[in-house]
Amino acid sequence: MQSSKAYSITEATKKLEGYCAYQERCHKEVTQKLRDMRMIPEAIDQIITHLIQENYLNEERFAQSFVRGKFSIKKWGKNRIVNELKLRDISRFNIKTALKEIDDSTYRNTLDELSKKRLSQITETNIQKKRKKLADYLLYRGWESHLVYEKLKELI
Repeated sequence: MQSSKAYSITEATKKLEGYCAYQERCHKEVTQKLRDMRMIPEAIDQIITHLIQENYLNEERFAQSFVRGKFSIKKWGKNRIVNELKLRDISRFNIKTALKEIDDSTYRNTLDELSKKRLSQITETNIQKKRKKLADYLLYRGWESHLVYEKLKELI
């Protein structure tokens, strides 16, 4: 949605403050939003600096919020979460810090519940195919392969 409206720096700043206050954003999303608003690079830098100084934009906070949400709501494993954060140009340091939001025992319990739930939905009778379907499902969701294969041995 390209808007033809021209924004002053003040208008754009106000608009982006609301955008960032509504939910955590990463720098990449904010930069893209400003580009879509047809702001020049100097204005983009100035607005992003303001958003960071005023704490509307905080990459570490974004990463932590992202990790909590994708894990608790979507039940994603760490691999998928890390890949998604990398796509958003989040630093390795912030990714590492953010992953600490996931408690290890909660992580394993979630894998257990997710595996059992999915297994009960698989109607395949062939054991090998059943194992493959469950493994593919869990790997796609970003669970580490060693954990997935441990779980397969345990359940099937």
